[in-house]
Amino acid sequence: MDGALAAQMGEAVAEKVLRYRRDRSGWKICQEGNGVSVSWRPSVEFPGNLYRGEGIVNGPPEKVWDCIKPLAGSLREQWDENVSHFEVIQSITDTLCVTRTATPSAAMKLISPRDFVDVVLVKKYEDGTISSNATNVEHPSCPPKPGYVRGFNHPCGCFCEPMPGEPDKTNLVTFFQTDLSGYLPRSVVDSFFPRSMAGFYANLQKAVTKL
Repeated sequence: MDGALAAQMGEAVAEKVLRYRRDRSGWKICQEGNGVSVSWRPSVEFPGNLYRGEGIVNGPPEKVWDCIKPLAGSLREQWDENVSHFEVIQSITDTLCVTRTATPSAAMKLISPRDFVDVVLVKKYEDGTISSNATNVEHPSCPPKPGYVRGFNHPCGCFCEPMPGEPDKTNLVTFFQTDLSGYLPRSVVDSFFPRSMAGFYANLQKAVTKL
């Protein structure tokens, strides 16, 4: 993939995800518990929902980031039950790459294995926040693979935010808006994402403690 195009896409996605972070309007809470809140609003990118998760993770931002970073050397396969395989297809700079993420079957196998190809940009902000920003892309070296339904991530990402006065805690805000493709009942998709995101926070906390 052309590096200049990837950089342009990455910056555009980062701007969108930052807007999601700043815009407090229209969110409806769909799941709360264990210090994690998941809310949603209709996506403007596709006929589905944009989901927002927020929760405090016990661990400094750098340590939390090490567990979730979508870059080479990612630990996601080790702890994230929604990631069966992660690979960097093309490394453009140390903060920009194209990745493939494979997910196992879910929702009692109603959702078969999926894979997603994304351009990913990592950004650091002056207050110490680290963000990942991703969206779907086609890549010549990663056509659809047998055994997987190709899904599409619309602008999504996360923010690892330091908490003033509490260096050993991280406020983690996540955004997902994923088209799982295939013929899935809307009710299955709508119940899967909030549960999956709540589980993500619980498993991440275990990983930060253990890894």
